[in-house]
Amino acid sequence: MENGWRRAGRHVLDFLYPPVCIGCHEQISEPGALCPDCWQALHFLDGPVCASCGLPFELDPGSEMLCAGCHARPPSFDKARAVLRYDDASRRPILALKHADRLDLVPAFGRWLERAGRDLLAASDLIVPVPLHRVRLWRRRYNQSSELARALSRRGGVPVDSLVLCRTRATPSQGEMPSASARQRNVRGAFDMREKRQSVVDGKRILLVDDVLTTGATANACAKALKRAGAQKVFVLALARVVRPLSDPI
Repeated sequence: MENGWRRAGRHVLDFLYPPVCIGCHEQISEPGALCPDCWQALHFLDGPVCASCGLPFELDPGSEMLCAGCHARPPSFDKARAVLRYDDASRRPILALKHADRLDLVPAFGRWLERAGRDLLAASDLIVPVPLHRVRLWRRRYNQSSELARALSRRGGVPVDSLVLCRTRATPSQGEMPSASARQRNVRGAFDMREKRQSVVDGKRILLVDDVLTTGATANACAKALKRAGAQKVFVLALARVVRPLSDPI
């Protein structure tokens, strides 16, 4: 009976507020989904990738192969994966979540994260979002990475703690940095454990969640802080990642 009332309520809502595509706003049949054209435009990263940072390879070099960047300078995190390629098709909905209060996108993104990060979820004890500085959080009113982490936790059954990490200083957006080295300098020492939270991560396998992985500088800085506090492993799961044409495997 309860399910019947729920379905009836859903039909009424769909009649009053027809569901629209989360990409282009065209009317569709299911809420929180994409129309066929927007779905086809997205590039899901489900092919061969670097065993460490998850950078996609054009050809499959075999399992456990590293990209040139990870071979030259292994990251502080243990493994990173992303759902989508960050490009023109994915940028619009991601920026809408980040800057336009589109929290209605979170359930769909949570489904995508759970599918792409199933193996990382199974290997993790705790989900931790990348934090915002308190000034930026006050201006934006919510942390998009925390929203994604909570949606992932609900779907994957792994607990989430949004108070583990803090951003100790307000840094310019990573997107404003002109190079990978500038991004590394920008976030160096910018993250630390909150007071009295070390016991939460000591000996635990942590899944760090972010919206976009660019060069990995932010994820690296967070992983260093978590491992200083005793984290056993730090995995990274992002909604999207920037893909540069420098992915030759080693």
